[in-house]
Amino acid sequence: MADGRGLPGLVTYGDDATNRLLSAAAHLDEDFARETAVELIEDRLEALGPSLGVDLVAVARHARAAASRADLKDALLTGLLAAVAGGIFLRVYGSVGHRPELLVWSRFAIVGGLLAAWVLVLAAEHRARTLALRVIRDEAAPGELAPPLGPAVEAALREQERANAIPYHEGAEQDSPFVGSGRAFQERVWQPIDVSTPAANPSGGEAPDIIPFDVVDLHGFVAEQMGNIAGLEGLRTQDRMYVLGTRVLYAGQTLLPDPLARPRPVVPPEMLRAGLTRPGAGMRTYLCLERAGEGGRVIVSMHLRARLQHPSLTWEVAAYVIPPLRSGFEEARKLRLDPFGRWWTLVAFTTRRFLPALCKAPARLLRRGWERGLRWARLRYWRWVIGRRHIEFDYGATGGIRERAGDWERMGFSEQTDAVDFLQRLQQGVLTATERFLKAHNVDTSSFEKAQRVINHHSYTFQGPINGPGNFGAGGTVSMAGSPGPSPAAGGGAPPPAPAKS
Repeated sequence: MADGRGLPGLVTYGDDATNRLLSAAAHLDEDFARETAVELIEDRLEALGPSLGVDLVAVARHARAAASRADLKDALLTGLLAAVAGGIFLRVYGSVGHRPELLVWSRFAIVGGLLAAWVLVLAAEHRARTLALRVIRDEAAPGELAPPLGPAVEAALREQERANAIPYHEGAEQDSPFVGSGRAFQERVWQPIDVSTPAANPSGGEAPDIIPFDVVDLHGFVAEQMGNIAGLEGLRTQDRMYVLGTRVLYAGQTLLPDPLARPRPVVPPEMLRAGLTRPGAGMRTYLCLERAGEGGRVIVSMHLRARLQHPSLTWEVAAYVIPPLRSGFEEARKLRLDPFGRWWTLVAFTTRRFLPALCKAPARLLRRGWERGLRWARLRYWRWVIGRRHIEFDYGATGGIRERAGDWERMGFSEQTDAVDFLQRLQQGVLTATERFLKAHNVDTSSFEKAQRVINHHSYTFQGPINGPGNFGAGGTVSMAGSPGPSPAAGGGAPPPAPAKS
């Protein structure tokens, strides 16, 4: 109705706001650009963790461009430093040998080298800021504003964005296999539901037979119904297999065609269904529900796995939240746009930074070369070990770019309430879809209704100030309303849902 009232439009975050900030940050933060380029572009054995809502191709393009520009700048600065050092040598030699012509050349080399270094740092910083502002302000997609990568690299990144198989590092097994999903809100196994009793016949006759079903049917029904039930536009539903990194080798060639390369991020649906009906050792399939807040500032995900062991059904539920980006990723929005302010800050930055940049350029080049050599040697060593000794290798990911870029201190009131709203809608949507599924299969839902009362009592709520005890701000947790069991008005008591076990 509001659309027909002629209300003014308000400024909103763009759908690609997070991708723009990450891409712009690559030009302003050299460490982030280099780390991202190595993770997304270089050859590796470990799987990439999911980066929810991130255009990996766009971010990788800008990261590679920024890292290449920094390498070129340091190479030129190293040459200028050699010229300055040569000028100092000529000055000393000319003074000792009383060679006035050498003193002239020494002044030219020193002054010219320092001036050229200042101009080079200025030009590089100006280029970085110009590109960062262009990414933020241009209407074109971020990926179109940077040179493309190789076709094979971009194809692999596109496939990674559709990943339905996530190998996770063995170290995550003690905490959570859902690497890259952020911080846990809730990890529980919901109250068991009896699915062995047929529903009563409305007409009073003989009860209809229960229509047989399995967890594959249930997962498919919930995934199909969730978008309409939860009322969350843009909700992404996907079955995804989480595999312990040390078990990837035993998952077969479907997941790991080549033991000397990283695992495939996309596997056939048959393998996902196998992970539902017959979970393997460290191989389980979950229904993943993911919803990004406005502009991707907050990402909420819920991972579900139905456990059907007649006569009961339970849901394993894990809810996670990724907070907004760190303040450092907002630097592009703080750059001065007026001509005087833009050049004043640029000249001040260059004057302050050019001398350290000049003196440390050789060390930076050597360190990067050393790190690149170590990565190359480590990769060759492990490929030799895997190929010759057939050793068990941990192919698992440890996290994702989007997760690492988040900062819980930046979870404001709006982000917190959005996250809680998403989680409550997802939880209620799963319960509603489950009830509909059971009724469609002629299962008596009285056990479900009792379990639902217990499950709903553990809702996501705020108590006290935003950053107070038990809320998001201090530790990233959220307080749970009340205590286990039904409300006092309902009378009686019921056991709380049991914690989920891996």
